[in-house]
Amino acid sequence: MTSRPFTPRRSSLCALLLSVLWCVALTAQAQQEPQQLIEDNVAALMQKLEGRKDYYATHEDELESLVDDSLDDVADFRYIGASVMGRYFSNASPEQRSRFVDTFRKTLIETYAKGLVTFDYRDIRVLDNDSERRYEDQASVDMEVVSTNGDVYPVVYTLHQRDGEWRVINVIVNGINLGLTFRNQFDQAMRDNNRNIDAVINGWAPDVATDELEEGGDDNQ
Repeated sequence: MTSRPFTPRRSSLCALLLSVLWCVALTAQAQQEPQQLIEDNVAALMQKLEGRKDYYATHEDELESLVDDSLDDVADFRYIGASVMGRYFSNASPEQRSRFVDTFRKTLIETYAKGLVTFDYRDIRVLDNDSERRYEDQASVDMEVVSTNGDVYPVVYTLHQRDGEWRVINVIVNGINLGLTFRNQFDQAMRDNNRNIDAVINGWAPDVATDELEEGGDDNQ
């Protein structure tokens, strides 16, 4: 994958999508169906951002803390961390696995919270999905983010059911599979660091996916 210059706008788009997960956390315990869960909370997202952009722009630490606390209830970070580590997960120690999950979570929140209030959107809409699930414990929810200039960014959330609750395990933004992109980044970092997992964890910086979002791509990449 060819890297492109990082821009605040691209970071902001992904930040907006991450914040949808933050708002989903508000009713995650209600055990709603995945589509209804996302749909109900899109309205909550827009309501919370309304008139608060300037405040959060000058209180980034508060925003990061809020997102961090809330993501506990909606994102399965242990599942995501194992997926990103890929084939290296089995050789990692329990301490390394836990440390990567913590590092992945922290860097993701820091990166995207910075752009949360700068992406100018006009509408966020959840699309109807009448297709049957392939597995009872897995689901996907399709969404579109419409910017103020009319650009439409398709989004697909992948969820699985754990302990009776739905949790997000991956997001595809404008054809860019973020989980797969991060896994490729981890794999490349392992090659660059002579398979030293500790060095990769210490230097982890998930910027690659955000650089590609506006141009888009093939979600099967």
